[in-house]
Amino acid sequence: MLNQIQGLHHVTSLASAAQENNDFFTKVLGLRRVKKTVNFDAPEVYHLYYGDETGSPGTVMTYFPFPRAARGRPGTGEVGTTAFSVPKGALDWWQDRLPTFDVKGLHRETRFGDSRLRFDGPDGDGFALVEVDGDARTPWTGGGVPEAVAIRGFHSTDMRLRDIGASTELLRFMGYETLETEGNITRLHVPGGNQANVIDLTEVSAGPAAQGAGSVHHVAFAVENRAKQLEVRKALMDTGYQVTPVIDRDYFWAIYFRSPGGVLFEVATNEPGFDRDEDTAHLGQALRLPSQHEHLRDVLVKQYLEPLDD
Repeated sequence: MLNQIQGLHHVTSLASAAQENNDFFTKVLGLRRVKKTVNFDAPEVYHLYYGDETGSPGTVMTYFPFPRAARGRPGTGEVGTTAFSVPKGALDWWQDRLPTFDVKGLHRETRFGDSRLRFDGPDGDGFALVEVDGDARTPWTGGGVPEAVAIRGFHSTDMRLRDIGASTELLRFMGYETLETEGNITRLHVPGGNQANVIDLTEVSAGPAAQGAGSVHHVAFAVENRAKQLEVRKALMDTGYQVTPVIDRDYFWAIYFRSPGGVLFEVATNEPGFDRDEDTAHLGQALRLPSQHEHLRDVLVKQYLEPLDD
């Protein structure tokens, strides 16, 4: 069993409009845009990162906003809900706030004893706010959301699978432990993780999901550094998983592999972080391009990348 994984690092999804996506996370949810860059494989498309003040691992939601992309089709083999941690007693404030921004799909529920508020993102993305007692992470408050109710970072992701058996086995190998089961939902966590250390597996009878706007593209798990990442890569390959070589993503190093349930997993390093090319005070303001795409800056700005209002 591995002991290098600390919990979630980031979650990356697809969107249909960059400005709408930016406004939802910064103006509605009150997160900070910590990086404005482009998709490594499709540089005509933004890659936008939102999180706490510094983009700490376990707080960062990222998006590829493909203009006018068709919505995804919900189903199995995907992350159905991404959940954020908020303080105890915060949900009433959020339940009043979200309708003022015309947020759809609001629904209060209880899961494993935790109070949750579910809601939809602009492209039908599945989100939830979960009340957590004692989450010591410092929230970003520059977006106008009071500290007493602000998002602390991720709580969990909920993966929708036809059969959770093989994915449960994989997560246990990755250092997760089963906490409990409630109906068709099994909860696992990493003991002593980074507070974004919960995964829910929901077993459902449904057809396979089709990715599009609103779909989660991949889930990234955090390791401290490149040495730990290489240990994880070797262990996964020794177990029979097909794992990519290490890829430099400028703000972390990444490896990828497909989980048995169909969800794309990434293992990302906490180093070097989002301040490697911008000081903390100005994170996310300037367009940062990967070095291999810097020569395209004028073309990308003039022809493809719409200006984003902060």
